[in-house]
Amino acid sequence: MTDETPTEQSAPPDEQRETTDDPPESVVEEAERLTRLARDAVDPEEAAAARATRDDLLDEHDFGARERDDDVLVVHPAEWVEDGSVRVELVDDTARAVEIPLEAPAEDADWDTVDAHNRTVVERVRETHGEVHGDNAAAFADFMGNHYLKPIEAATDQMRAEFLDEYFPRNAWPSADQRAVVEESLERTMAVARER
Repeated sequence: MTDETPTEQSAPPDEQRETTDDPPESVVEEAERLTRLARDAVDPEEAAAARATRDDLLDEHDFGARERDDDVLVVHPAEWVEDGSVRVELVDDTARAVEIPLEAPAEDADWDTVDAHNRTVVERVRETHGEVHGDNAAAFADFMGNHYLKPIEAATDQMRAEFLDEYFPRNAWPSADQRAVVEESLERTMAVARER
């Protein structure tokens, strides 16, 4: 008589792969760094080499990368891909993917990179909302770059309050027109930055 009681067996390879731990944060950060390096490279071969290094690194953890058209890097489990494309029916848990916006500067970006990014936001505000709002956006860009080395869209409520209460009246030398609309300017500036 055979014993029909199920015995403990190791999970099949596919099931083991589905439960693979997410890649370490340091690996995701390195994937972001290599992607930014590739995007900034002038030489196509240098860009291709950076992406190949990134893909090899992620492959060690059974993950892959995709650069979306909206300037977002998606780090996702490798088993979601079939024939070179992510297949929706293979996505088991979207929380396992990491989305990294690439248009904003990296957390460890230098001042020039952050300032260039913020000046682009300022010019968009100036073009869309006029000179007074543009001047206030420029003051906020100075504050975010010089005091926090962060892109405008990373401003917290506390940072915004510090700008309005302390920096703006003391350091921006605002005109009466600027003072009258500064809070509105800040809202419009944040909206433009987030749209980007």
